[in-house]
Amino acid sequence: MEEIKFDFEDLKVYQKALDFVDSVYKITKKFPKEELYILTSQFIRASNSIAQNIAEGYGETRPLFLRYAKIAKGSLRECVVCVAIAFRQKYISDKEKNELRYSLAEVSKMLSGLMNYVKSKN
Repeated sequence: MEEIKFDFEDLKVYQKALDFVDSVYKITKKFPKEELYILTSQFIRASNSIAQNIAEGYGETRPLFLRYAKIAKGSLRECVVCVAIAFRQKYISDKEKNELRYSLAEVSKMLSGLMNYVKSKN
């Protein structure tokens, strides 16, 4: 059977957001068990929210897409804070912190570019 594809799945920013989600799941497996319902849960939910809001808004009206994209940006900023907390609590290394922040910066730039493109369309 042929795989069914949805239009938003071809977006590079969506794919990068999913890559970030994969990184978060991998890294939070090392967090202490007492963080399961605190930082781990929050970090996973925020990372998922980035990709989910890109998908949910894509293909909608311009104002609605921009609204979802802004929510995705808010979730992205939330992930920046989760990275900072994880580093300060010594759950992740300096290298891991930098890799996560680099991924977030990349997704942020791509999302901003997509938002600017959508805003400029007539």
